[in-house]
Amino acid sequence: MAKKGDREEALFARDADAGAEAPLAERMRPDSLAGFVGQQEVTGPGGLVRRFAESGQVFSLILWGPPGCGKTTLARILARETSSHFIQLSAVGSGVAQIREVVKEAKDFRNYQGKRTILFIDEIHRFNKAQQDGFLPHVESGLLTLIGATTENPSFEVIAPLLSRARVVVLSPLGAEDLKVLMDRALEDTEKGLGNLKAELSPEARELLAQTAGGDARVLLNTLEVAVFLASPDESGARKVTAEHAAAALQKRALVHDKTGEGHYNVISAFHKSLRGSDPDAAAYWMCRMLDAGEDPLYLARRMVRFASEDVGCADPHALVISVAAMDAYRLLGRPEGELALYQAALYLATAPKSNAVYKAMRAVKKMVEETGSPPVPLHLRNAPTRLMAGLGYGKEYRYPHDFRDAYVPEKYFPEETGEKVFYEPVERGYEKLVRRRLEYWRDRKRRGE
Repeated sequence: MAKKGDREEALFARDADAGAEAPLAERMRPDSLAGFVGQQEVTGPGGLVRRFAESGQVFSLILWGPPGCGKTTLARILARETSSHFIQLSAVGSGVAQIREVVKEAKDFRNYQGKRTILFIDEIHRFNKAQQDGFLPHVESGLLTLIGATTENPSFEVIAPLLSRARVVVLSPLGAEDLKVLMDRALEDTEKGLGNLKAELSPEARELLAQTAGGDARVLLNTLEVAVFLASPDESGARKVTAEHAAAALQKRALVHDKTGEGHYNVISAFHKSLRGSDPDAAAYWMCRMLDAGEDPLYLARRMVRFASEDVGCADPHALVISVAAMDAYRLLGRPEGELALYQAALYLATAPKSNAVYKAMRAVKKMVEETGSPPVPLHLRNAPTRLMAGLGYGKEYRYPHDFRDAYVPEKYFPEETGEKVFYEPVERGYEKLVRRRLEYWRDRKRRGE
């Protein structure tokens, strides 16, 4: 049976040469900060991760960033450069029993080898509250130095006591230039990379791979490996990788869009703000992103129905009609034909005149009702279907507007206790401009008592 020290050495040996059968992204994983590309805010001079590595001291961290930005690699580098015992768990498939094993192993390494243990938990957001509570005491005591990796906002996914004991490090998608460095390195490396295949990328292929990887180093390198193997060697053994090879390797790459997590809310927020900002092109782009990534089209339809009232309102009364019609059309046609109606609604909403007057009126009314409660309805506004009710004054002195000029007569429609209020203030845009003039005319007549 292998000793724990042997196990540790074997782990880092696998990191170093990963085996020829491993994907290119795994083989090319750097084992030091000198070889790490990107995230200069934390890995460059004065950066938090670099300071930890140089001092030999590391504290608990939550690495928050998109897939393929270097979270796992940074955790392994920190363990190596601080001479720490490294244990990696995936929150998928791990439970309380595995946590107990980790705690026992950490105690053995501390007691017999004097080593700290870094516990790296991939996808820590998948651990539930009870599981996170399970290793909290050991993080608090210093037995475990936790490095958690998550693609989700830790404010929502990591329990507060654990979050307070860890530093959150925000990582970004890798830029195109960083990705190109990784490509060049993989093409030149004859030991772990593709150097022995004599691959040459055309400028178009290089640009296409860098731009379509979405800042994800794993996607980039694994797609690069496929593209190189799609290019047949010529008489000299060289492989000329063209944009066609790159496109074939890419196929239809899954778009980054988490339908339940923060990514979902970020993209829908961008869509909503593009509609509100009257940018039909951006609205269409974000809608396409969501639809192609598998978002529920009816969710988007419901959001547009809401938008039609909240941000367009009476400035264009047809906005609500078109939004509801688009939702019904999608229900009738399904995918892909029904998507056209959703795009039509989105473009209509983006180009419609905007008003949030309806939304503001609703909020103002709700606030007043909360404050004033339920004062009685004035007698003149009550119906009198019975003789008793008529005798009590129900409906007395009510004036029927159609009996007056312009079907309007000044009247008090609020309870005596609240007094007259103004909630709805139409804007000077679209149809509400006409509504505003009409209301000004009626309100002026009411003030004069005509």
